Amino acid sequence: MNERTISFHGAAEAELNEAAGYYELESTGLGRAYLEDVGLAVDQISRFPEAAPLLLGRVRRKILLKFPYAVIYSLRETQIRILAIAHLKRRPYYWRVRR
Repeated sequence: MNERTISFHGAAEAELNEAAGYYELESTGLGRAYLEDVGLAVDQISRFPEAAPLLLGRVRRKILLKFPYAVIYSLRETQIRILAIAHLKRRPYYWRVRR
């Protein structure tokens, strides 16, 4: 089995940090819980990259367990590219231009 490396689009990394900061301001420790939820999703994606449903083309969506966000990613031969950490109730498909 060929293990893929994981990389984050710069905008996805910014979304992750922005949401974590927001949650931490709302309640101490909530930002950390958010980051742990994202980390769990990324770990599951790493272990089972084709388990999440296809969203658009080769792009897949893994919904977080505890927060209203999804990890949007594409599978490449040697890489998993995280395109967005998208809030489920805002601007669907805004990330389409990301590679």
